[in-house]
Amino acid sequence: MAGTLPLRLPPADIHRRVLDTVLVPPEALIRVSRYTTGEPFFGRTGACRFDDAARRFGTCYLGFDLTVAFAESVLHNKEPDASGFFVPGAEIDACFALSFMGSGLKLAKLYGAALLRLGGNGELSGTGDYTLPQAWASALVAHPAGIDGFIYMSRRVNDAPAVVLIERDAQQPLAMQMAQDVALFDHIDYLATVAALGVTLI
Repeated sequence: MAGTLPLRLPPADIHRRVLDTVLVPPEALIRVSRYTTGEPFFGRTGACRFDDAARRFGTCYLGFDLTVAFAESVLHNKEPDASGFFVPGAEIDACFALSFMGSGLKLAKLYGAALLRLGGNGELSGTGDYTLPQAWASALVAHPAGIDGFIYMSRRVNDAPAVVLIERDAQQPLAMQMAQDVALFDHIDYLATVAALGVTLI
């Protein structure tokens, strides 16, 4: 019996399809970063999953909780052994947990039935090849709904959502600002996070 079709380029008529959107307050988001200034930072390297290869827009990756934010940043390119993850203490010492404030962000759902209706599937957040996810991101940024970003399933914690925000023009930033920075190891959820992810400091 044949399997389902693999992820393809976004449909040519995606601009006519209705996006399932939600309004998310910046206060609901958390980001792990090495910096406490210039945040939220929108990278334009073209090197991440939903980046623009042509660098026309910037992206900022966040989570709804520390576990996802930690896994998608600190553990991004690390793999566990039978004992879990081993992370240099100096790497943790250099990181901060950032919280935000501002106006509601219009985010499209890119998971579940909402993603299926657009012609996508779970490969969007699971594939290690970023070519197709970047093409989907570009199509969604151009969508007339004018979204501020979208919610997708974290590749590293694949039962939890993650968020990518979009900056089309650095001169017209999103209506959000950093509210607080806390040393990562001082965050109230830090111990629970490293325990859940099986992280040992070295």
